[in-house]
Amino acid sequence: MLKQYSFEETAVQTFDDKTSLAMRTEDMQVFYGSNHAMFDANLAFPKNQITALIGASGSGKSTYLRSLNRMNDGIATVTGKIWYHGVNINEPGVNIYEIRRHIGMVFQRPNPFAKSIRENIVYALRANGIKKKAELEERIEQSLKGAALWDEVKDNLDKSALSLSGGQQQRLCIARSIAMAPDVLLLDEPCSALDPISTVKVEETLLELQKKYSIIIVTHNMQQASRISSQCAFFHLGHIMEYAPTGTMFSNPQIPVTQDYIAGSFG
Repeated sequence: MLKQYSFEETAVQTFDDKTSLAMRTEDMQVFYGSNHAMFDANLAFPKNQITALIGASGSGKSTYLRSLNRMNDGIATVTGKIWYHGVNINEPGVNIYEIRRHIGMVFQRPNPFAKSIRENIVYALRANGIKKKAELEERIEQSLKGAALWDEVKDNLDKSALSLSGGQQQRLCIARSIAMAPDVLLLDEPCSALDPISTVKVEETLLELQKKYSIIIVTHNMQQASRISSQCAFFHLGHIMEYAPTGTMFSNPQIPVTQDYIAGSFG
């Protein structure tokens, strides 16, 4: 029999006015038709850190993450406020393409275009008006270096991206996203389809990237969350139950549902 937990009991950290935030959500709710999937989501994300979103399947992690750059438009109804640089980007009339240029997304499974490695990087750049060859070449090199892939592919940029290994494809997708110079990088279980060696490379890449970007990652892997994140939010049945520094979350969770999840009692 499943335990019953109180949704009134939560432990969510806040940040003082001196903490520089990349973005935050205020009373965000998500509905899939009549299904209320996300309740009162209030989270703030500090700049240049990695925040992990953890919880069992169906807890609302990916639903929440996809709302941050309006990927749920046309799929779900999202209410409440999503603050980015002082603007509520959940307002009607906001340019969602501009939002996604600043808040990039990397999905669970690698999804490179069926084009060359080079074209995977420059396709969106050209679509956004960058035409000069020298600038495009610089963006290719810098983004691939940022994703720790340059040394592996620099002599084969015209090779099909689909010929790369799964881990290389995922790092190419990260490079494709950071080529647009976003402020925030969202990742939805980016290592779930990768082998352990590729997972380590992606994690090393993210730890380096946090120097330039604010990273929010959904992961089922609690070891991964503990290895790379500075703070961690625990989701349960559409509620954010606890949000704390990662070390605190794993060593001293504040409420029973978090304790049970971390202990492996469910999930």
